[in-house]
Amino acid sequence: MRAMFPILFALCAITSSACAAERWHYIELVNTAPESITSFSIAAVGSTDFREVRLGVLPLHGGGDSATIGIDGDGCMRDFRTVFNNGRTLIQQKFNVCKYRSYHTGQYLRARAPAAAYVKS
Repeated sequence: MRAMFPILFALCAITSSACAAERWHYIELVNTAPESITSFSIAAVGSTDFREVRLGVLPLHGGGDSATIGIDGDGCMRDFRTVFNNGRTLIQQKFNVCKYRSYHTGQYLRARAPAAAYVKS
């Protein structure tokens, strides 16, 4: 029984790290809007508790600049808030970070998707 303890401990450690790794989702934020992004935040669906994501060098210029974002936590659905340098804010609700690997800001601005709102700050 004592000989099995190190094996069980190692198995638990491997399993725990694998489970922790599944809690992260990575998406590519692609700014296809004409304006530069000055701030990008994420919240649980329906929450107003947005957490700002560090994008590295700001602003994230329009026309195709991109940044990879790591999103932690359980569940797949998130709300995004994008603030542009012209003072406007795009709120994208119910974005599935498990299904999609990239988020293109210009796509939601042009489509005026029902889950997106473009508001003046």
